[in-house]
Amino acid sequence: MIAHHVLFWLKADITIEQKEAFLKSLQTLENIEVVKNFHIGTPAKIERAVVDVTYTFSLILFFEDMAAHDTYQVHPLHKAFLDEFKIHFEKVIIYDAC
Repeated sequence: MIAHHVLFWLKADITIEQKEAFLKSLQTLENIEVVKNFHIGTPAKIERAVVDVTYTFSLILFFEDMAAHDTYQVHPLHKAFLDEFKIHFEKVIIYDAC
């Protein structure tokens, strides 16, 4: 099993409409056939020194294996998401774990 955790920091000047479009496009990634489990979230209201709550959205995807992960990376829905929304990223950090 591969966990693919992506944290997005969106630019400060993003509009509400752009943010909603971003979220809607993120949701389409669940339709990629190799995605086993899927979760989109926002920072929980937890105040602890070790908890980062500065990101805008969290995306967690689970894949059966590395081949599925690699298929996801080149999938047309994933590429379309990146092409349309990467201009709105202030910062992105990805954690992959097996």
